[in-house]
Amino acid sequence: MPSQSLSKSETSNTGNLYSLANFISYQKYSPSFTVFSSSISIHTDPITYNQAMKHLGWCKAISDELLALEHNNTWIVTDLPPSKSTINCKYVYKTKFHTDGTIERLKARLIANGFTQKVGINYTETFSPVTKLVTVRVLLSIATIKGWCLLQFNINNAFLHGDLKEEIYMRKPPGYSVGGINQVCKLLKSLYGLKQASRQWYFKFSLSLITFGFTQFKIDYILFTEVDNSLFTTLLVYVDDIIVAGNCSSSIESLKSFMHNQFKIKNLGYLRYFLGLEVARSSKGIHLC
Repeated sequence: MPSQSLSKSETSNTGNLYSLANFISYQKYSPSFTVFSSSISIHTDPITYNQAMKHLGWCKAISDELLALEHNNTWIVTDLPPSKSTINCKYVYKTKFHTDGTIERLKARLIANGFTQKVGINYTETFSPVTKLVTVRVLLSIATIKGWCLLQFNINNAFLHGDLKEEIYMRKPPGYSVGGINQVCKLLKSLYGLKQASRQWYFKFSLSLITFGFTQFKIDYILFTEVDNSLFTTLLVYVDDIIVAGNCSSSIESLKSFMHNQFKIKNLGYLRYFLGLEVARSSKGIHLC
């Protein structure tokens, strides 16, 4: 709702000499942005499983998440071996909005309580490289000069593709009735929240690209290139957000098909947003905001 400016007497009564109402207002925003902001402000997501189960939409979101995990062969239900301990898990809930403020979908993500893991027992290495901002700017500059195509996509459930080397047992998620009451989930794939999740995803992703024919840069390990005579394709990734640039649309389409078969991707079209940067492209160049 549009804010009202406070008089000096009202401001002094609140004890705040610099009330935000004196400086912030929705009055100059477009109607669509006002609706979007209001929708986010008034909407609250559930915090606990019991709260979520009171809403049919969240029940379906939880069911969809469990089905996706089962389809990915994330775990097997088994008895807990002697001398082994379990980690717990929880759901995290997030409402996704369209730009007009309407609800796109309700999303429930199962998260492992990785903070209870013990180094040397159920995890060892955790480091995973991410791209440098200077690399992003250089790539965008070269793409502008060369007139390359710039596309973006992300990986669906990226961390779930990582294979685990350690033996990790997790308590069954709330509402998951497969197996016996006292049985647990032995994790076969990486799960969000695990200490090693990002590292295992990066290892699986980079190995797949190298197998496909890409070369990994040594200056920035998250930058990959493929050169075939005059054809050039490059790929830059930040966790699960990916920029693809190149001078041949058929090579890019071939890469996208390969990635979709390997991991299932979501095509986001031409590059518009990446790491908090808004990218606007025209015949005169690229504008970053």
